[in-house]
Amino acid sequence: MDLIVRNATLPDGRRGLDLAVQAGRIAAVEPRIAARGREEIDAAGRLVTPPFVDAHFHLDATLSYGLPRINRSGTLLEGIALWGELKPLLTHEAVIERALKYCDWAVGRGLLAIRSHVDVCDDRLLAVEALLEVRKRVAPYLDLQLVAFPQDGLLRSPRAFENLQRAIALGVEVVGGIPHFERTMAEGAESVRLLCEFAAARGLRVDLHCDETDDPLSRHIETLAAQTHRLGLHGRVVGSHLTSMHSMDNYYVSKLIPLMKESGVAVVANPLVNIVIQGRHDTYPKRRGLTRVPELLAAGIDVAFGQDCTMDPWYSLGSGDMLDVAHMGLHIAQMTGVEAMRAAFQAITETPARLLGLDGYGLAPGCHGDFVLLDASDPIEAIRLRAARLAVVRRGRIISRAPAARAELNLPGRPAHTDFRLPPAGYDS
Repeated sequence: MDLIVRNATLPDGRRGLDLAVQAGRIAAVEPRIAARGREEIDAAGRLVTPPFVDAHFHLDATLSYGLPRINRSGTLLEGIALWGELKPLLTHEAVIERALKYCDWAVGRGLLAIRSHVDVCDDRLLAVEALLEVRKRVAPYLDLQLVAFPQDGLLRSPRAFENLQRAIALGVEVVGGIPHFERTMAEGAESVRLLCEFAAARGLRVDLHCDETDDPLSRHIETLAAQTHRLGLHGRVVGSHLTSMHSMDNYYVSKLIPLMKESGVAVVANPLVNIVIQGRHDTYPKRRGLTRVPELLAAGIDVAFGQDCTMDPWYSLGSGDMLDVAHMGLHIAQMTGVEAMRAAFQAITETPARLLGLDGYGLAPGCHGDFVLLDASDPIEAIRLRAARLAVVRRGRIISRAPAARAELNLPGRPAHTDFRLPPAGYDS
């Protein structure tokens, strides 16, 4: 075998298993594999998980914080205006350099698949061409899926739809949109129809920024679900953000969620950014803004968590750490029950992998030999500690290592060495 990981714990709670990788794929997952590996890792009971997956990001804008100025209000609309100021100043080389740097950060944190929206409202399609180049460069170690995103509005920006079609022709895989940023609610609904019909005609996936607002009357997710059902796009459509659902009345939501379930529309929430951008016009009480994650999950709707932004016109923080995203998500959504916390871990692993349609994802024999060894004994502890990524493996090759988090204490009458993990099975009940 090329690689064997010994004595691992898996996210589903199975313990004491070995994982063997041969020719880039998982060959066996069972106790005490007799074969020897060219390289072996002793997991010592720690958690081995499939790689983290970010279902919503903006790689064209990442690491541009402060260019050409800082978002003083912290609002979505100032961020969009600021991005509009920056776009004419972008260069092909600078977009590639920043994106590659972020991808390096991602790999070090066990994030091996990203869906990135890329703005198509610049007639040059400079960012599109830059990220297509980045996708090619990172392919050996990271899956990058691109969404053609008309940041300034499909109908509001004169050549946006034409540019979106050009981007798809160049190799961008997913159809994007932003209906709540059109001039009127009616034009927003029309943009949803046009985008879904375009995607259906070409067999493409759809991922729309939808209702990223505190306005409870922004209801484009209803239109998206209806168009998905009408066009038979079930299982291929994502509504990202959906923050207006936080402000909607319960009666309307009681109708909306079954419609979403019927259409098979999935959801991506972005906890780090939703919590800082939404509620900016509130005094007190101040809304959190995150969509109704527990209610959507209870209805059987797929919900993933995304990073959204890192050091760009909308968000001045971030590091590509999906455990940080899950940590924030479960706090905002009050998902502190055991099963809810496990669902938060699935929202950065299995669920977004399903939304992206990733081939060969998982820890079963036949899956790609891609996984992460975490300094934690189970998924909940991994979130609690934002556990160190001791090893990141891609196609059976270790591509990143990190030391465990330990404190060397010098306290009277206490051990000199300690860690922050619980004994195994700490969250089994």
